[in-house]
Amino acid sequence: MTAEIAAYWPQVLKMLTSFGGAVLIFIGFWIAGGLARTVLYRVAERDKQRKDVLELLASAARWGIIGFGAITALGTLGADVTGLIAGLGLTGFALGFALKDILSSLMAGMLILLNRPFVSGDRIIVTGIEGRVAKIDLRYTEVVDDDNKRHLIPNANVLGNVVTVLPVA
Repeated sequence: MTAEIAAYWPQVLKMLTSFGGAVLIFIGFWIAGGLARTVLYRVAERDKQRKDVLELLASAARWGIIGFGAITALGTLGADVTGLIAGLGLTGFALGFALKDILSSLMAGMLILLNRPFVSGDRIIVTGIEGRVAKIDLRYTEVVDDDNKRHLIPNANVLGNVVTVLPVA
């Protein structure tokens, strides 16, 4: 019986080494993702105007790094990850196509928050609506008109139309 166990021992040792390496790789990527998030959160605390965008970027960076680490760890275990990567690419394409309007507004919101063509408190005219900018988030720009009506304008419409920034009276 011991001769049979001894014959399998090199294979068991190889599997344990692969598993340990995969765990170490995943832990390393997990730590790197946490560090990236922490650094970007600290930058966000210093830059209050771009805090929303930087926090979104911090979360995306963390999960992107962890996802890459998971795929790398699976590859280290010997799993064929080419099908997984192809599937993720096709899923991303399908979701992007299905959610193109939402993604368009999100990207426009990021551009507005980064470029700051106007800020909260400015009076603007966009898509025929005149009022004070109450809030800018990733999907909508909230404009309050003189009658105290709130208008939520998708950021894709704000970015795709002429915006007139009026002097604040």
